[in-house]
Amino acid sequence: MAKAKRAAKPKAAAKAAKPKANPRNKKLYDDGMKLRKAVLGAKYVDTSMASADDFMMSFQDITTEYAWGYLWTRPGLSRKTRSMLNLAMLAALNRGPEFKLHVNGALNNGLSKEEIKEVLLQVAIYCGIPASLDAFKTARDVFKERGL
Repeated sequence: MAKAKRAAKPKAAAKAAKPKANPRNKKLYDDGMKLRKAVLGAKYVDTSMASADDFMMSFQDITTEYAWGYLWTRPGLSRKTRSMLNLAMLAALNRGPEFKLHVNGALNNGLSKEEIKEVLLQVAIYCGIPASLDAFKTARDVFKERGL
């Protein structure tokens, strides 16, 4: 009786190298990373970058380079105004986690609770009460977390 050949046990796979950012425009990327950390907080951004795998790293690149490096660094609108627009759009789209992140960013950009409230009242009229209600609840939670 021939001995059955055992399938070779695969050696422990070498730990995959952590993907690295690969921006198309390094200046936009670097400017974007600086601004992204200033608005959203270095801890949040560093965690997002560190947790990005091969699949997600391209998204991190494009977000940093184009959203933050190209759009947010443009001189046509202030950071406060951009934050107001983001809050209104994210509330209207009902994007809860991203909305929460940008409430913190708006506070970092100098918006007051009153200004955020006014943005969300505008959302209530033009985008609907349910979207605004969810946004109000999320903003209230952020204010509590930050002791405001």
